[in-house]
Amino acid sequence: MRQLRPRELAAYLEAGHAPILLDVRERWEWELCRLPGAILIPMGELAARAAELDRDAETVVICHHGVRSFHAARFLEAAGFGNVVNLSGGVAAWADEVDPAMARY
Repeated sequence: MRQLRPRELAAYLEAGHAPILLDVRERWEWELCRLPGAILIPMGELAARAAELDRDAETVVICHHGVRSFHAARFLEAAGFGNVVNLSGGVAAWADEVDPAMARY
């Protein structure tokens, strides 16, 4: 799986790429802060809801610090998803590197 830092993902999105942004945090976390356009499937629901995702689409997996998303991305790869990216550092690093106005927790 590829790893992208927030600045790299921001530049990638600004260049016109449109991956699925999959947030695997809990709803309460997602309601506090999220990347624009991200969809929420909490990690505990991912196995049951993976069929909602396009296996062929590029999917960037997001969490708070990048650990849950790493494990979720590994799960997706094992389930046959071929183009999975982990947001290294998660939304915490996004707030530090890209959007200082983003709420933190």
